[in-house]
Amino acid sequence: MALIAPRVTAGLPADDARNLARSLQDSDDITVFVDGTVHRLPNQARDAVVDLLARLSRGETVTVSSVEEMLTTSQAAELAGISHTYLRNMTDRGEIPVEYRGTHRRIRQAAIIAWLETQKRKQAEATIEDDSRDGPGNDAPGG
Repeated sequence: MALIAPRVTAGLPADDARNLARSLQDSDDITVFVDGTVHRLPNQARDAVVDLLARLSRGETVTVSSVEEMLTTSQAAELAGISHTYLRNMTDRGEIPVEYRGTHRRIRQAAIIAWLETQKRKQAEATIEDDSRDGPGNDAPGG
């Protein structure tokens, strides 16, 4: 799961910044048009867009990027459907990369998702291999 590279946008020219600041003043309704269709933003998205626009209206250069979610070992174990102890053992063996914040382990959500995908692939390969052994020409006892 790759993150999109940050995008840097220079501050707006003074006239554009003033006009945008005037538009944002006392406004809490941000509506966007996408291909001619009106979309009212949910509160969380609205707040992010208003913050971005407010910074541009002050003439600030703005960088937009994604933040990859870091999980505690408990959160990561729950997401993976495994025990906390098993997950800690896997991080100790280097099977799942871990970062430390002081003495606390943090695991990227993408690392858990990648591990889950690997497990699904291994399980599918094992099923195919088992089916090929039990295929025609292999008489099972009692059958």
